[in-house]
Amino acid sequence: MRNASRLHKNQHGSIALAFAMLLVLLLGFMGVALDFGHLFVVKTELQTAMDSCALAAAQELNGQPDAITRATNAGIAAGNINRVNLQSANWSGKQQLTAADITFRDDGHSITTDSTKVRFVRCDHVQPGTATPLLHVISIQSSSSAYAATFDVRAFAEATTTPSQSTCPMPLGLIPRTSTPPNYGFTKGEWITLLSKNNPVPGQIGWLNLNPNGNKGAPAIEDQLNGICGISAKDPVLLQGVKASVDDTWNTRFGIYKNNDEASLRHPDFTGVVYNKTLPGGGKNPKQGTWPTGSNAYADFVKQRLAFAPCAETIKDCTDLSSVNAKKLATSGLGGEMQIYGTNRRLVTVPITGGATIQDFACMLLLQPIPSPFDDVQLEYLGNASEVGSPCTGSGLPGGATGPLVPVLVR
Repeated sequence: MRNASRLHKNQHGSIALAFAMLLVLLLGFMGVALDFGHLFVVKTELQTAMDSCALAAAQELNGQPDAITRATNAGIAAGNINRVNLQSANWSGKQQLTAADITFRDDGHSITTDSTKVRFVRCDHVQPGTATPLLHVISIQSSSSAYAATFDVRAFAEATTTPSQSTCPMPLGLIPRTSTPPNYGFTKGEWITLLSKNNPVPGQIGWLNLNPNGNKGAPAIEDQLNGICGISAKDPVLLQGVKASVDDTWNTRFGIYKNNDEASLRHPDFTGVVYNKTLPGGGKNPKQGTWPTGSNAYADFVKQRLAFAPCAETIKDCTDLSSVNAKKLATSGLGGEMQIYGTNRRLVTVPITGGATIQDFACMLLLQPIPSPFDDVQLEYLGNASEVGSPCTGSGLPGGATGPLVPVLVR
């Protein structure tokens, strides 16, 4: 009986020891799962931030002199909006994206700092010191090779631009001179007249209703000026004359406001400089305008954008140049509304119409404000919107053949 009692006690001790060892093992697995799970979450969040950075930066790659600067700023802003390290707004106090994390590559995939040659952008960031304390302690206690108490987590994304299936064009229709793409008889740099009436001929531009089966009239065209998306080649359209009030919406793109509108709500372009061959309202003997050659103003437009130049220094001067009855101008220069709220609003995508449907898309520069809905203005032709290096950037679904360029991830 004594031996049986002693054996029973020994068995209890063995069970307790086995349970303790199993508990340690289970806690170890739990620790490993928690730490690896933490690393996985950080990796996923960081990858989302890099994807956002690359896509936002690629949107700015239009071959212009300031493309790298704009792309870098856009990438940093978009990437850092994301939350990383268990949804930490400041990435747990660790360094967020900086310009050093963004590089640019040419067609051959070599790193370049030449804005005119950039075709790819890569965002590559390391999140340092992600804590794995349980994994570290367990590895020490198990006498195995000790894991570090922290790990660095890396993610990268690379993007470029490709033609889109759909886009957000202006409610205008460029009437082709010929049926031959990509330029349809137009020459880059030439100025083309936008008629206020609805009878344009080949080589001119007419107002377009992008939703001919839906709303019509001034509200519809004005809404379309503010951006209507999902428009594709072969979509039906209806040519029509300009409608009342669209001039006010058009002119906000130049930072010219008829009322006390807020630039933060009705965004201007980065510059409001006006280009015209002669001043409006000149009758039979018009006065020389700001751009007497009447063509190829785009290069100067890029320079004025970099300086955030206004329509004019005063409202009166702007009125003299454009005949627009302005009440307010967006402030210019560094720190002004054109820098803070400016966006890509004068480089626009214009449908090329073939009968009652959209045939292709052109990239064009808005040259002048519209004095009234009954005045004609001009735009500068900058080439087919789907050409590599087109200064126009779009938004929409990638994978098209004739749409404007939109950003896509490539790795």
